[in-house]
Amino acid sequence: MNKKLLLPTLLLFTSSFAFAQDKKVIDNIVKEVNENSQLEKLAHELLDVVGPRLVGSPQMKQANDWAVKKYSDWGISAKNEKWGEWRGWERGVTHIDLISPRLRTLEGTQLAWSPSTNGKAINAEAIVLPAMTDSVSFQKWLPGVKGKLVLISMNQISGRPEKNWEEFATKDLFEKYKKEKADAAKAWAAGIAKTGLNAKNLALAIENAGAAGIIINNWSQGFGVDKVFGANTTKIPTVDLSVEDYGLVYRLATSGNKPMLKIESESKELGIVPTFNTIAEIKGKQKPKEYVMLSAHFDSWDAASGATDNGSGTILMMEAMRILKKFYPNPKRTILVGHWGSEEQGLNGSRAFVEDHPEIVSNLQALFNQDNGTGRVVNIGGQGFAKSKDYITRWLSAVPDTIKNQIKTSFPGMPGAGGSDFASFVAAGALGYSLSSTSWDYGTYTWHTNRDSYDKLVFDEIRSNVILAAIMVYMACEDPEKTSNEKATDLPPNPRTGKPAEWPVQTKSNRKGGL
Repeated sequence: MNKKLLLPTLLLFTSSFAFAQDKKVIDNIVKEVNENSQLEKLAHELLDVVGPRLVGSPQMKQANDWAVKKYSDWGISAKNEKWGEWRGWERGVTHIDLISPRLRTLEGTQLAWSPSTNGKAINAEAIVLPAMTDSVSFQKWLPGVKGKLVLISMNQISGRPEKNWEEFATKDLFEKYKKEKADAAKAWAAGIAKTGLNAKNLALAIENAGAAGIIINNWSQGFGVDKVFGANTTKIPTVDLSVEDYGLVYRLATSGNKPMLKIESESKELGIVPTFNTIAEIKGKQKPKEYVMLSAHFDSWDAASGATDNGSGTILMMEAMRILKKFYPNPKRTILVGHWGSEEQGLNGSRAFVEDHPEIVSNLQALFNQDNGTGRVVNIGGQGFAKSKDYITRWLSAVPDTIKNQIKTSFPGMPGAGGSDFASFVAAGALGYSLSSTSWDYGTYTWHTNRDSYDKLVFDEIRSNVILAAIMVYMACEDPEKTSNEKATDLPPNPRTGKPAEWPVQTKSNRKGGL
């Protein structure tokens, strides 16, 4: 007796053909996610114990090794694959105090790759970069920064988010606020332009003139949130103060109260260190040299824990792999997952993988990438491929209605030119799809901010995404048709330029960065 004939099957129809699938696998995926989810445990280990994963940091390598060990525990083959080198740096403690005209501990942190204060506190007066009439006036002002802490960001006219103004202000007052805010931003930008320097060279000019440090505010337009990126200075610290405390110091300085600050900012330079992608594999049995991939960048900025960018995508893909190994251990095609390094600096890890593995890219059935927060997936586009509608529609048909009915699809869609790692594959002509999530105020409150922590994850939404990703991978593996990477000839016009869309050009990976 052929026991396989006794397995419950699901016959999926499309306009072109039908193929039978094992409904038991799909049911087991859904049941495992709902009854035995490991997401909270994975998130705790990655986000609370390892923490943020800045490229070149010890925590990034610690995360790589943690993921390999996890996969090994699940019986999945995994490795760290070197793709380049980066400036090694490790964040230490940042402590900032206002010591005159009154005492207050200020909320702030050093930027990534900021130089250390080398165990000694800086005690210095804070001054503000004034409005300049031209580059000559800037050069005349510049010697006065010696020994000072220099504020180089615009002071916000309100620390309340625009949504707050819109909800509570009168219509006239809200319009007045928006105009004042826009005018202030325009005036500040014009003043910076008159120095004759861009942001990086402005910081270096102030550093070279003998300043003690640079203070910025990169407010994310929400209560309590700043975006924290990398420092432009090479010898003196650059710190970001919260919108509230930046405004306090700014007002004290411009009113003649000569604020004195104490800054301790510790970090370690670690030389040039190797950088890795973590790759895991479930080997295909019938077509082992055809591939279906899961994809999520592993690195993060480091002012918080990198929870929604992209810890959520990372644990989603890991959990999907765990469940696929458990209930679909002998896939028709090989299943790979890529946990990419240095996405934040320009998709470097995934671009390197595309360059290094043409044998995979040329035989890629499909790749599914997630990287825009903790929310349930609500959009999947065809990325400009002519037959994406056939494939995506067919694979989605096996996904529970409660999940797929919330997803908007668009075909053929626009080919992604950047934004996340699927674009590295699209540029090379491979079917890379973005599983795009609903917002949960991602852009304001967690994307690259100091509040992107474990508590911002919405685990039930991620669980829905695990079901979606695992079933999509299963369906793409079982599909008897090899996908086509034929490009659509009827691409929609570029929404920014209105001109006919062009296929993105493949960009080389930066394999030695941060220097």
